[in-house]
Amino acid sequence: MNWQSVLSTLSLLDLVFAALLVFQLPAAVRLLVHLVQTVFRNPPVGPTPLQPNQLPLDPSLVGSVSVLVPTLNEVHRLEPCLLGLMQQGAEVREILIIDSNSQDGTRELIRQYAQRDARIKLLTDTPLPSGWVGRPWALHYGYQQSSPQSQYVLGIDADTQPQPGLVKTLVTRARQDACDLVSLSPRFIVQSAGEAGLHSALLTTLLYRTNSWGNGPTTEQQVLANGQCFLSRRAVLDAVGGYACARNSFCDDVTLARYVAKAGFRVQMLDGAQLIKVRMYKGVAETWREWGRSLDLKDASTAPQLRSDLHLLLTVQALPILLLAGFALGILTGMTYSWLGLALLGLNALLLGLRLILHTATAHCYDWTGASVGLGYWLSPLLDSLAVLRIFLSAYRIPTQWRGRTYQPQLR
Repeated sequence: MNWQSVLSTLSLLDLVFAALLVFQLPAAVRLLVHLVQTVFRNPPVGPTPLQPNQLPLDPSLVGSVSVLVPTLNEVHRLEPCLLGLMQQGAEVREILIIDSNSQDGTRELIRQYAQRDARIKLLTDTPLPSGWVGRPWALHYGYQQSSPQSQYVLGIDADTQPQPGLVKTLVTRARQDACDLVSLSPRFIVQSAGEAGLHSALLTTLLYRTNSWGNGPTTEQQVLANGQCFLSRRAVLDAVGGYACARNSFCDDVTLARYVAKAGFRVQMLDGAQLIKVRMYKGVAETWREWGRSLDLKDASTAPQLRSDLHLLLTVQALPILLLAGFALGILTGMTYSWLGLALLGLNALLLGLRLILHTATAHCYDWTGASVGLGYWLSPLLDSLAVLRIFLSAYRIPTQWRGRTYQPQLR
Protein backbone atom coordinates (compact mmCIF):
# COMPACT_ATOMS: atom_id res chain seq x y z
CA MET A 1 0.00 0.00 0.00
CA ASN A 2 1.30 3.46 -0.92
CA TRP A 3 0.79 5.42 2.31
CA GLN A 4 1.85 8.68 0.70
CA SER A 5 -0.96 8.45 -1.82
CA VAL A 6 -3.42 7.54 0.92
CA LEU A 7 -2.35 10.49 3.05
CA SER A 8 -2.58 12.83 0.10
CA THR A 9 -6.27 12.03 -0.30
CA LEU A 10 -7.08 12.85 3.32
CA SER A 11 -8.23 16.26 4.42
CA LEU A 12 -6.66 18.07 7.36
CA LEU A 13 -9.69 17.12 9.48
CA ASP A 14 -9.27 13.46 8.54
CA LEU A 15 -5.62 13.62 9.58
CA VAL A 16 -6.73 14.97 12.95
CA PHE A 17 -9.25 12.13 13.25
CA ALA A 18 -6.55 9.59 12.39
CA ALA A 19 -4.15 11.05 14.97
CA LEU A 20 -6.83 10.94 17.66
CA LEU A 21 -7.64 7.32 16.83
CA VAL A 22 -3.97 6.36 17.16
CA PHE A 23 -3.79 8.34 20.41
CA GLN A 24 -6.90 6.79 21.95
CA LEU A 25 -7.03 3.19 20.71
CA PRO A 26 -4.27 1.64 22.88
CA ALA A 27 -5.72 3.18 26.03
CA ALA A 28 -9.24 2.16 25.02
CA VAL A 29 -8.12 -1.46 24.64
CA ARG A 30 -6.39 -1.28 28.02
CA LEU A 31 -9.53 0.08 29.65
CA LEU A 32 -11.78 -2.48 27.98
CA VAL A 33 -9.62 -5.39 29.19
CA HIS A 34 -9.57 -3.89 32.67
CA LEU A 35 -13.33 -3.42 32.85
CA VAL A 36 -13.99 -6.94 31.55
CA GLN A 37 -11.95 -8.23 34.49
CA THR A 38 -14.17 -6.32 36.90
CA VAL A 39 -17.15 -8.37 35.72
CA PHE A 40 -15.64 -11.17 37.78
CA ARG A 41 -15.02 -8.98 40.80
CA ASN A 42 -15.86 -10.05 44.30
CA PRO A 43 -19.42 -9.17 45.33
CA PRO A 44 -20.01 -6.59 48.10
CA VAL A 45 -19.16 -7.89 51.54
CA GLY A 46 -22.23 -8.28 53.72
CA PRO A 47 -22.20 -7.58 57.46
CA THR A 48 -22.23 -10.22 60.15
CA PRO A 49 -23.73 -8.27 63.09
CA LEU A 50 -22.50 -9.09 66.57
CA GLN A 51 -23.53 -7.56 69.88
CA PRO A 52 -20.65 -5.97 71.82
CA ASN A 53 -20.86 -8.31 74.78
CA GLN A 54 -21.44 -11.46 72.77
CA LEU A 55 -18.47 -13.74 72.16
CA PRO A 56 -17.71 -14.70 68.56
CA LEU A 57 -18.42 -18.27 67.63
CA ASP A 58 -14.73 -18.79 66.88
CA PRO A 59 -12.74 -18.36 70.12
CA SER A 60 -9.59 -17.58 68.14
CA LEU A 61 -11.16 -14.28 67.10
CA VAL A 62 -11.41 -12.99 70.67
CA GLY A 63 -8.99 -10.10 71.20
CA SER A 64 -7.40 -10.63 67.81
CA VAL A 65 -7.55 -7.02 66.58
CA SER A 66 -5.98 -3.74 67.63
CA VAL A 67 -7.77 -0.77 66.07
CA LEU A 68 -5.76 2.38 65.31
CA VAL A 69 -7.46 5.75 64.71
CA PRO A 70 -5.18 8.73 63.94
CA THR A 71 -6.69 12.11 64.89
CA LEU A 72 -5.83 15.77 64.57
CA ASN A 73 -8.59 18.25 65.43
CA GLU A 74 -11.43 15.85 64.62
CA VAL A 75 -13.95 16.82 67.29
CA HIS A 76 -16.71 17.58 64.77
CA ARG A 77 -16.56 14.21 63.00
CA LEU A 78 -14.98 11.68 65.38
CA GLU A 79 -18.07 10.79 67.41
CA PRO A 80 -19.77 8.54 64.78
CA CYS A 81 -16.49 6.68 64.41
CA LEU A 82 -16.20 6.06 68.15
CA LEU A 83 -19.83 4.99 68.40
CA GLY A 84 -19.34 2.56 65.53
CA LEU A 85 -16.20 1.08 67.04
CA MET A 86 -17.92 0.61 70.39
CA GLN A 87 -20.48 -1.60 68.62
CA GLN A 88 -17.81 -4.03 67.48
CA GLY A 89 -17.58 -7.36 69.28
CA ALA A 90 -15.05 -9.18 71.43
CA GLU A 91 -12.66 -9.62 68.52
CA VAL A 92 -11.49 -6.04 69.22
CA ARG A 93 -8.82 -6.09 71.92
CA GLU A 94 -8.18 -2.35 72.00
CA ILE A 95 -9.14 0.88 70.25
CA LEU A 96 -6.12 3.15 70.22
CA ILE A 97 -6.81 6.79 69.32
CA ILE A 98 -3.47 8.31 68.32
CA ASP A 99 -3.87 12.06 68.68
CA SER A 100 -1.38 14.66 67.48
CA ASN A 101 -2.08 17.23 70.20
CA SER A 102 -5.48 18.38 68.96
CA GLN A 103 -6.59 21.79 70.18
CA ASP A 104 -10.30 21.65 69.36
CA GLY A 105 -11.72 19.38 72.05
CA THR A 106 -10.89 16.08 70.35
CA ARG A 107 -8.91 14.82 73.33
CA GLU A 108 -11.71 15.61 75.76
CA LEU A 109 -14.20 13.77 73.55
CA ILE A 110 -11.95 10.70 73.44
CA ARG A 111 -11.62 10.71 77.23
CA GLN A 112 -15.41 10.82 77.58
CA TYR A 113 -15.81 7.77 75.36
CA ALA A 114 -12.95 5.97 77.13
CA GLN A 115 -15.08 6.07 80.28
CA ARG A 116 -17.85 4.25 78.40
CA ASP A 117 -15.65 1.58 76.78
CA ALA A 118 -12.44 0.38 78.43
CA ARG A 119 -11.02 -0.65 75.06
CA ILE A 120 -10.70 3.01 74.02
CA LYS A 121 -7.32 4.47 74.92
CA LEU A 122 -5.94 7.91 74.14
CA LEU A 123 -2.34 8.04 72.92
CA THR A 124 -0.33 11.11 72.00
CA ASP A 125 2.20 10.51 69.28
CA THR A 126 5.66 12.00 69.62
CA PRO A 127 6.68 15.01 67.50
CA LEU A 128 6.65 14.26 63.79
CA PRO A 129 10.08 12.92 62.78
CA SER A 130 11.85 14.38 59.76
CA GLY A 131 10.79 12.72 56.53
CA TRP A 132 7.42 11.51 57.82
CA VAL A 133 3.89 12.55 56.86
CA GLY A 134 1.53 12.86 59.82
CA ARG A 135 -0.91 10.05 59.08
CA PRO A 136 1.58 7.21 58.49
CA TRP A 137 3.57 8.39 61.52
CA ALA A 138 0.50 8.27 63.77
CA LEU A 139 -0.33 4.77 62.49
CA HIS A 140 3.26 3.64 62.95
CA TYR A 141 3.33 5.02 66.49
CA GLY A 142 0.04 3.29 67.30
CA TYR A 143 1.32 0.03 65.83
CA GLN A 144 4.38 0.25 68.05
CA GLN A 145 2.21 0.86 71.14
CA SER A 146 -0.40 -1.80 70.34
CA SER A 147 -0.57 -5.18 72.03
CA PRO A 148 1.75 -7.77 70.44
CA GLN A 149 -0.92 -10.35 71.28
CA SER A 150 -3.20 -8.93 68.58
CA GLN A 151 -2.99 -10.94 65.38
CA TYR A 152 -4.33 -8.07 63.28
CA VAL A 153 -3.94 -4.29 63.14
CA LEU A 154 -6.87 -2.31 61.72
CA GLY A 155 -6.41 1.30 60.67
CA ILE A 156 -9.62 3.35 60.70
CA ASP A 157 -9.97 7.01 59.73
CA ALA A 158 -11.66 9.43 62.10
CA ASP A 159 -14.27 10.47 59.53
CA THR A 160 -15.60 6.94 59.02
CA GLN A 161 -18.78 5.41 60.43
CA PRO A 162 -18.15 1.70 61.13
CA GLN A 163 -21.25 -0.48 60.95
CA PRO A 164 -22.00 -3.39 63.35
CA GLY A 165 -20.05 -6.52 62.48
CA LEU A 166 -17.36 -4.68 60.51
CA VAL A 167 -14.32 -6.03 62.35
CA LYS A 168 -15.53 -9.59 62.64
CA THR A 169 -16.42 -9.67 58.95
CA LEU A 170 -13.02 -8.28 57.98
CA VAL A 171 -11.04 -10.81 59.99
CA THR A 172 -13.26 -13.71 58.93
CA ARG A 173 -12.88 -12.73 55.27
CA ALA A 174 -9.11 -12.30 55.60
CA ARG A 175 -8.81 -15.80 57.01
CA GLN A 176 -11.23 -17.29 54.53
CA ASP A 177 -9.35 -15.83 51.54
CA ALA A 178 -5.88 -16.32 53.10
CA CYS A 179 -5.16 -12.61 52.68
CA ASP A 180 -2.44 -10.73 54.53
CA LEU A 181 -3.92 -7.30 53.98
CA VAL A 182 -7.57 -6.46 53.36
CA SER A 183 -9.09 -3.03 52.87
CA LEU A 184 -12.64 -1.94 52.16
CA SER A 185 -14.10 0.71 49.92
CA PRO A 186 -16.81 2.59 51.87
CA ARG A 187 -20.19 4.07 51.10
CA PHE A 188 -19.57 7.77 50.54
CA ILE A 189 -21.88 10.31 52.14
CA VAL A 190 -22.41 13.33 49.89
CA GLN A 191 -24.74 16.25 50.57
CA SER A 192 -24.87 18.43 47.48
CA ALA A 193 -25.28 17.92 43.75
CA GLY A 194 -21.90 19.45 42.90
CA GLU A 195 -20.12 17.39 45.54
CA ALA A 196 -21.74 14.18 44.31
CA GLY A 197 -20.84 14.88 40.69
CA LEU A 198 -17.21 15.86 41.30
CA HIS A 199 -16.62 13.09 43.84
CA SER A 200 -17.89 10.43 41.45
CA ALA A 201 -15.81 11.77 38.56
CA LEU A 202 -12.70 11.73 40.75
CA LEU A 203 -13.52 8.22 41.96
CA THR A 204 -13.69 7.09 38.34
CA THR A 205 -10.08 8.16 37.85
CA LEU A 206 -9.19 5.53 40.45
CA LEU A 207 -11.43 2.83 39.04
CA TYR A 208 -9.97 3.26 35.55
CA ARG A 209 -6.36 2.88 36.73
CA THR A 210 -6.50 0.25 39.44
CA ASN A 211 -7.96 -3.17 40.12
CA SER A 212 -10.73 -2.25 42.56
CA TRP A 213 -12.81 -5.01 44.16
CA GLY A 214 -11.08 -7.60 41.98
CA ASN A 215 -9.90 -11.12 42.64
CA GLY A 216 -6.29 -10.00 42.64
CA PRO A 217 -4.39 -7.60 40.38
CA THR A 218 -2.09 -8.85 37.65
CA THR A 219 0.75 -6.57 38.79
CA GLU A 220 1.73 -4.80 42.01
CA GLN A 221 1.21 -1.50 40.20
CA GLN A 222 -2.53 -2.18 39.98
CA VAL A 223 -2.94 -2.75 43.72
CA LEU A 224 -5.40 -0.38 45.36
CA ALA A 225 -6.06 -0.02 49.06
CA ASN A 226 -8.17 2.28 51.18
CA GLY A 227 -6.67 3.59 54.40
CA GLN A 228 -10.10 4.47 55.76
CA CYS A 229 -10.46 0.76 56.60
CA PHE A 230 -7.17 -1.11 56.33
CA LEU A 231 -6.62 -4.48 58.05
CA SER A 232 -3.21 -6.11 58.12
CA ARG A 233 -1.82 -9.19 59.80
CA ARG A 234 0.54 -8.00 62.50
CA ALA A 235 3.19 -10.44 61.30
CA VAL A 236 3.16 -8.67 57.92
CA LEU A 237 3.71 -5.25 59.48
CA ASP A 238 6.50 -6.75 61.58
CA ALA A 239 8.10 -8.14 58.42
CA VAL A 240 8.05 -4.85 56.49
CA GLY A 241 8.93 -2.55 59.39
CA GLY A 242 5.49 -1.22 60.15
CA TYR A 243 4.37 1.84 58.18
CA ALA A 244 7.92 3.11 57.58
CA CYS A 245 7.90 2.21 53.87
CA ALA A 246 5.12 4.79 53.42
CA ARG A 247 6.64 7.39 55.73
CA ASN A 248 6.74 10.24 53.20
CA SER A 249 3.72 9.28 51.13
CA PHE A 250 0.54 11.31 50.85
CA CYS A 251 -1.22 8.17 49.61
CA ASP A 252 0.32 5.98 52.31
CA ASP A 253 -2.40 3.31 52.07
CA VAL A 254 -1.65 2.51 48.42
CA THR A 255 2.11 2.87 48.94
CA LEU A 256 2.08 0.38 51.82
CA ALA A 257 -0.22 -2.04 50.01
CA ARG A 258 1.97 -2.08 46.90
CA TYR A 259 5.10 -2.52 49.00
CA VAL A 260 3.51 -5.44 50.82
CA ALA A 261 2.34 -6.98 47.53
CA LYS A 262 5.83 -6.64 46.07
CA ALA A 263 7.19 -8.44 49.14
CA GLY A 264 5.06 -11.44 48.20
CA PHE A 265 2.11 -11.03 50.55
CA ARG A 266 -1.49 -11.27 49.37
CA VAL A 267 -3.41 -7.99 49.22
CA GLN A 268 -7.13 -7.64 48.60
CA MET A 269 -9.59 -4.78 48.37
CA LEU A 270 -13.28 -5.46 48.74
CA ASP A 271 -16.52 -3.56 48.29
CA GLY A 272 -17.45 -2.62 51.86
CA ALA A 273 -20.35 -0.25 51.16
CA GLN A 274 -22.53 -2.26 53.56
CA LEU A 275 -19.92 -2.20 56.34
CA ILE A 276 -18.54 1.31 56.56
CA LYS A 277 -19.60 4.84 55.62
CA VAL A 278 -17.52 7.98 55.35
CA ARG A 279 -18.18 11.70 55.07
CA MET A 280 -14.87 12.64 53.50
CA TYR A 281 -15.17 16.29 52.54
CA LYS A 282 -17.72 19.05 52.83
CA GLY A 283 -18.67 20.59 49.54
CA VAL A 284 -17.15 20.92 46.09
CA ALA A 285 -14.21 23.16 47.03
CA GLU A 286 -12.93 20.88 49.79
CA THR A 287 -13.38 17.78 47.61
CA TRP A 288 -11.40 19.43 44.80
CA ARG A 289 -8.65 20.70 47.10
CA GLU A 290 -8.15 17.81 49.51
CA TRP A 291 -8.97 14.60 47.64
CA GLY A 292 -7.39 15.73 44.42
CA ARG A 293 -3.99 16.05 46.08
CA SER A 294 -3.61 12.32 46.75
CA LEU A 295 -5.58 10.72 43.91
CA ASP A 296 -2.71 10.98 41.44
CA LEU A 297 -1.00 8.15 43.42
CA LYS A 298 2.41 9.54 42.43
CA ASP A 299 3.93 8.52 45.76
CA ALA A 300 2.98 4.89 45.08
CA SER A 301 3.88 4.86 41.38
CA THR A 302 6.98 4.87 39.24
CA ALA A 303 7.46 7.77 36.84
CA PRO A 304 6.66 5.63 33.75
CA GLN A 305 3.54 4.25 35.44
CA LEU A 306 2.38 7.75 36.36
CA ARG A 307 2.81 8.93 32.77
CA SER A 308 0.95 5.86 31.50
CA ASP A 309 -1.92 6.46 33.91
CA LEU A 310 -2.18 10.12 32.94
CA HIS A 311 -2.31 9.13 29.27
CA LEU A 312 -5.06 6.64 30.06
CA LEU A 313 -7.18 9.19 31.92
CA LEU A 314 -6.72 11.85 29.26
CA THR A 315 -7.67 9.58 26.37
CA VAL A 316 -10.51 7.49 27.80
CA GLN A 317 -12.05 9.73 30.46
CA ALA A 318 -11.38 13.37 29.61
CA LEU A 319 -11.54 13.38 25.81
CA PRO A 320 -14.71 11.36 25.02
CA ILE A 321 -17.20 13.87 26.40
CA LEU A 322 -15.36 16.74 24.67
CA LEU A 323 -15.09 14.96 21.34
CA LEU A 324 -18.70 13.81 21.41
CA ALA A 325 -19.80 17.38 22.11
CA GLY A 326 -17.78 18.50 19.11
CA PHE A 327 -19.32 15.82 16.89
CA ALA A 328 -22.80 16.77 18.07
CA LEU A 329 -22.15 20.40 17.23
CA GLY A 330 -20.91 19.38 13.79
CA ILE A 331 -23.99 17.26 13.09
CA LEU A 332 -26.27 20.10 14.16
CA THR A 333 -24.54 22.42 11.69
CA GLY A 334 -24.91 19.94 8.84
CA MET A 335 -21.37 18.57 8.73
CA THR A 336 -20.80 15.12 7.24
CA TYR A 337 -17.98 12.84 8.35
CA SER A 338 -15.65 10.45 6.55
CA TRP A 339 -15.12 6.88 7.70
CA LEU A 340 -12.28 8.11 9.92
CA GLY A 341 -14.61 10.57 11.62
CA LEU A 342 -17.28 7.93 12.05
CA ALA A 343 -14.71 5.52 13.47
CA LEU A 344 -13.60 8.14 16.01
CA LEU A 345 -17.22 8.93 16.83
CA GLY A 346 -17.96 5.24 17.40
CA LEU A 347 -14.91 4.75 19.61
CA ASN A 348 -15.81 7.65 21.87
CA ALA A 349 -19.46 6.62 22.01
CA LEU A 350 -18.22 3.22 23.19
CA LEU A 351 -16.02 4.85 25.83
CA LEU A 352 -18.91 6.95 27.09
CA GLY A 353 -21.11 3.84 27.17
CA LEU A 354 -18.51 2.01 29.28
CA ARG A 355 -18.35 5.02 31.59
CA LEU A 356 -22.12 5.00 32.07
CA ILE A 357 -22.15 1.24 32.77
CA LEU A 358 -19.46 1.69 35.42
CA HIS A 359 -21.30 4.71 36.78
CA THR A 360 -24.45 2.64 37.24
CA ALA A 361 -22.47 -0.16 38.91
CA THR A 362 -20.98 2.21 41.50
CA ALA A 363 -24.22 4.02 42.41
CA HIS A 364 -24.57 1.81 45.50
CA CYS A 365 -21.30 3.29 46.80
CA TYR A 366 -23.06 6.57 47.57
CA ASP A 367 -25.41 7.54 50.37
CA TRP A 368 -27.38 10.65 49.54
CA THR A 369 -30.72 12.23 50.26
CA GLY A 370 -32.53 14.70 48.04
CA ALA A 371 -33.23 14.73 44.32
CA SER A 372 -30.61 17.38 43.57
CA VAL A 373 -27.81 15.21 44.98
CA GLY A 374 -28.95 12.23 42.93
CA LEU A 375 -29.14 14.39 39.82
CA GLY A 376 -25.60 15.59 40.49
CA TYR A 377 -24.39 12.02 40.67
CA TRP A 378 -25.98 10.98 37.38
CA LEU A 379 -24.59 14.06 35.62
CA SER A 380 -21.11 13.26 36.91
CA PRO A 381 -19.70 12.15 33.49
CA LEU A 382 -20.02 15.78 32.38
CA LEU A 383 -17.32 16.59 34.96
CA ASP A 384 -14.89 13.91 33.84
CA SER A 385 -12.62 16.34 32.00
CA LEU A 386 -12.48 18.54 35.08
CA ALA A 387 -11.61 15.56 37.31
CA VAL A 388 -8.79 14.50 34.99
CA LEU A 389 -7.52 18.08 34.97
CA ARG A 390 -7.34 17.90 38.78
CA ILE A 391 -5.21 14.77 38.59
CA PHE A 392 -2.86 16.44 36.10
CA LEU A 393 -2.56 19.54 38.30
CA SER A 394 -1.45 17.49 41.30
CA ALA A 395 0.60 14.81 39.53
CA TYR A 396 3.84 16.77 39.60
CA ARG A 397 3.26 18.84 42.71
CA ILE A 398 4.21 17.83 46.23
CA PRO A 399 1.66 19.00 48.84
CA THR A 400 2.96 21.54 51.32
CA GLN A 401 -0.10 21.39 53.59
CA TRP A 402 -2.08 18.36 54.67
CA ARG A 403 -4.67 17.93 57.43
CA GLY A 404 -3.50 20.95 59.41
CA ARG A 405 0.24 20.33 59.00
CA THR A 406 2.79 22.15 56.85
CA TYR A 407 5.51 20.20 55.06
CA GLN A 408 8.67 21.17 53.25
CA PRO A 409 8.41 20.84 49.45
CA GLN A 410 11.53 18.66 49.31
CA LEU A 411 9.97 16.07 51.62
CA ARG A 412 9.60 13.35 48.99
